[in-house]
Amino acid sequence: MKKLPILLGLLLSVFLAFAQPTEKQIKVQVSADHPDWLYKPGEKVTFSVLVSKNGSPIPQAKVRYEIGPEKQESWKKDTQILANGSLQLDGGTLSGAGFLRCIVIAEVDGKEYRNLATVGFSPNLLQATVANPSDFDTFWDKAKQDLAKIPLDAKMTLMPERCTEKTNVYHVNIQNYRIGARLYGILCVPKKPGKYPALLHVPGAGVRPYVGDIANAEKGIITLQIGIHGIPVNLDPSVYTDLGAGILNGYPTYNMDDKDRFFYKRVYVGCVRANDFLTSLPQFDGQNLAVTGGSQGGALSIVTAALDNRVKFLGAYYPALSDVTGYLYNRAGGWPHYFDKNGRAVNETKTKLETIAYFDVVNFARRLKVPGFYSWGFNDETCPPTSMYAAYNVISAPKELYLALDTGHWNYPEQVEKMTNWLTNNLIK
Repeated sequence: MKKLPILLGLLLSVFLAFAQPTEKQIKVQVSADHPDWLYKPGEKVTFSVLVSKNGSPIPQAKVRYEIGPEKQESWKKDTQILANGSLQLDGGTLSGAGFLRCIVIAEVDGKEYRNLATVGFSPNLLQATVANPSDFDTFWDKAKQDLAKIPLDAKMTLMPERCTEKTNVYHVNIQNYRIGARLYGILCVPKKPGKYPALLHVPGAGVRPYVGDIANAEKGIITLQIGIHGIPVNLDPSVYTDLGAGILNGYPTYNMDDKDRFFYKRVYVGCVRANDFLTSLPQFDGQNLAVTGGSQGGALSIVTAALDNRVKFLGAYYPALSDVTGYLYNRAGGWPHYFDKNGRAVNETKTKLETIAYFDVVNFARRLKVPGFYSWGFNDETCPPTSMYAAYNVISAPKELYLALDTGHWNYPEQVEKMTNWLTNNLIK
């Protein structure tokens, strides 16, 4: 029982990584005059601002605001005193497909409160900017062939303190892209004898421990939640804090000038290796395998489903690493923003541009053949909707997009419920 508080703390830390922001007594509401926040190019948008406390407008509230294309320089900035706590703003328009953002910061009693609204102009017409290498498939076929030569060498350690009446929980590690390189995760397997579908959880960015998906295992699904850094995922949280601030700080850029040594190559093949392990389990039903994740994990969900034909379904929240070259074409690019104003001078080189084309989610999305469920919001400042639509629009496989317009880089419970139901309904038939 002594370990229960630790477990609950880990669960909380994982949840909060993409959890809804904490509610505040003073609220800044920013909305658009179209309820779906969608416009045609050339159509003008009006933004509405309301600053309130306990649901009532705050008179004489001071706000400053800026309006412009997302992740680009704002074309309109101003400061105003709101006599009645509300304001109507002429947001202008865009001449082509894209997203326009209004950011508002209110000052009340010496504290600042921020919110935003982002509207889309024909986002279904956004086209990808990233190059599509002619030898893309050859490169990844070779990577998978090389991986297949590496023995799995799987090791499973039962974690009795995490097991439940219905589920066994294991800390697992398997050999990844070369001899001696390991991939770690938390495996949850139903105790009742039988054959079960499997669900792979791929992680968002960062360095952290994992606790496993016991909830879906209790429903009759084998679940595996993996880390990507080649270190055990059941250590004290302080270990990951130290690594994230130390040697793993900035990992998304490691060896970016060499496509064979780029950090994400071992990550992408590692996701395939995780499926090698899942499909080797005697409890696997031999057919039903899905992958899911958010942000970096949303990217990895698409990548894994494109690389591995054993995957039958995918669920992705706000996929990162999508059309990262957008900034080179005067629009938003995907996380980790290699080519924004802070990274462009360092990363805009011939070799790095060539490398990133083999890893951009757009080029995996082009190759998807299985149904997918996707969800994001227009206010995401980490994974810009421009970049996500650039990937989504090239998908020819069956796809469904659930929008929660005002969300940023987080989910409402309704989004999670819809995603979970979609995955479990497809896996458990």
